[in-house]
Amino acid sequence: MRFQWDWLCLGVLLISSATAEIENKESLDADVEVEDFDKQSQEADIDREKSSLAVVYQTPKPTGEVYFTETFDGELTGWVLSKTKKEDTEEITKYDGRWEAEELKENTVPGDRGLVLKSVAKHHAISAMLTKPFVFNSKPLIVQYEVNFQDGIDCGGAYVKLLSSSDDLNLEYFFDKTPYTIMFGPDKCGEDYKLHFIFRHRNPKTGEYDEKHAKRPDIDLKKFYLDKKTHLYTLVLKPDDTFEMLIDQSVVGKGSLLEDMVPPVNPPKEIEDPRDKKPDDWDERPKIPDPNAVKPDDWDEDEPSKIEDPDAVKPEGWLDDEPQYVPDPNAKKPKDWDEEMDGEWEAPQIPNPKCETAPGCGHWVRPMKNNPNYKGKWKAPMIDNPNYQGIWSPRKISNPDYFEDPHPFEMTTVSAIGLELWSMTSDIYFDNFIICSEKEVADRWAADGWGLKKLVASANEPGMFSQLVTAAEDHPWLWVLYILTLALPVGLGVLFCWPAKKTDEDTDFRKLDMLQPIAKGELKQEGEDLEDDEIESGEENRNTAEDERREMEETRRELMKDTKKMEREAPPSDGEGESGKDTEERENESGLGDEMKEDDESTDYRGGPLKSVRKRRVRKD
Repeated sequence: MRFQWDWLCLGVLLISSATAEIENKESLDADVEVEDFDKQSQEADIDREKSSLAVVYQTPKPTGEVYFTETFDGELTGWVLSKTKKEDTEEITKYDGRWEAEELKENTVPGDRGLVLKSVAKHHAISAMLTKPFVFNSKPLIVQYEVNFQDGIDCGGAYVKLLSSSDDLNLEYFFDKTPYTIMFGPDKCGEDYKLHFIFRHRNPKTGEYDEKHAKRPDIDLKKFYLDKKTHLYTLVLKPDDTFEMLIDQSVVGKGSLLEDMVPPVNPPKEIEDPRDKKPDDWDERPKIPDPNAVKPDDWDEDEPSKIEDPDAVKPEGWLDDEPQYVPDPNAKKPKDWDEEMDGEWEAPQIPNPKCETAPGCGHWVRPMKNNPNYKGKWKAPMIDNPNYQGIWSPRKISNPDYFEDPHPFEMTTVSAIGLELWSMTSDIYFDNFIICSEKEVADRWAADGWGLKKLVASANEPGMFSQLVTAAEDHPWLWVLYILTLALPVGLGVLFCWPAKKTDEDTDFRKLDMLQPIAKGELKQEGEDLEDDEIESGEENRNTAEDERREMEETRRELMKDTKKMEREAPPSDGEGESGKDTEERENESGLGDEMKEDDESTDYRGGPLKSVRKRRVRKD
């Protein structure tokens, strides 16, 4: 039985491993569900067995106060292409990349279009003014939009810039140097997968701006760049100087603007004095050679580290006269070989076939071994430096540039949004931009747009078998788990359910046991055994056992009375053996064997109910 349970535990572990691998392939956070879906999105007529063409799409509409929204379902009104020229030119446009409003290539929702970056290895720039500027005061800032790398991504970004308000802001000349307040979104080059959150902070003392970068998220972002699915990116900035970054409404990074930005918003109060120099006599050596140590007289520095082994013996069968390599006898000089130009032709060398079966060929050389007399170059042992002064560092002074900004949330007002990108991969899809201050408004907007795309993509996903095959392609060792998982139920079924073979000896023994009559002495012994068992049963079953014992005693007495009555009525005999035999014969002749005495077995000998009633009837002659 222990062996069977070991197999069962092994099966559970194998199935759990395969299930965990498939869950990792499905999602980074499979337990995170989209919150607050709109009723229209929840009741969308999406049949998982049919194409996404059955989906009825309606352009999302904001349900609260917003500063900017864009679905790209209509004309690109309000969006301005950059006309910035390349440096030192007046005719060549720097941002010559092409933009189009198109539907998704895969998991298409009919009628739902997005902004698509179409060109490869070109600069792209497009921007639009907000409905009204966002002022950083008492309300949070929420920036949210969708991205789909339809062809994957080799090197390029999909981040957005919130452009700073200024009197000279002209979207026609939007370029990489245009001042921005916040930059947020995915970016990738090589094997470096990033999610940017950068804000430009103004130094209150100098008036200059510095970029502050949020620390990298602790999760692996690779999946979101390669699965060709639409993902939702959200940035939440709060007036308490905290922030959150979300992907598909799951938090992937969060922190404080005062503590989790690089470099920090506020500089240190003290800095190292740049004019402080290390003294010439400052000793930073913790250990020094012992100046009093002397090289021993017997120390020989000329001894080699390796010497020939004098005990080595040349192996038997060593072929001294055979070279290790010989010319290839099958090689032929090429027809175009010109000895005047190429020199005398020589066949290429191959290993000597005669050396394959021999211990070696050519001149035998004694092997080398370590020299026991080798000591190497003598050096004085190291001791603690009595003049050690520690590692020198400049003294600290007050930072002349120190300032304290207790509320970095109060950033420069934002009045426009822009995409300024360069990519080595085309068909990067953007959709459903929203800038607002209420998380409920952003969630409702996501439900009407991204939530519908997510449901359609789920409906078009392959079945479980295809997912298992896909997972095994990335991890071939999963095939072993699949085979063991399939074979395990069969093995357990055979192990637990296969009927045990009954031997003829067991069958004969049970038959004899059923046919064996109960003698008076055995009945008495069984009654005594019953009493012993009842004593051991415990206090809680004592009353029931006593009642059963009394019933058994009454039954036994009745049987003994019937037996004595039969003995009295039977004719006398000369011997005990013959008397028993004559009595049995008379019972058979007179019909006594046709009737049996009743033996009420309403209770088992051990206190439990019996399965049958044994009867014996006596018929008087």
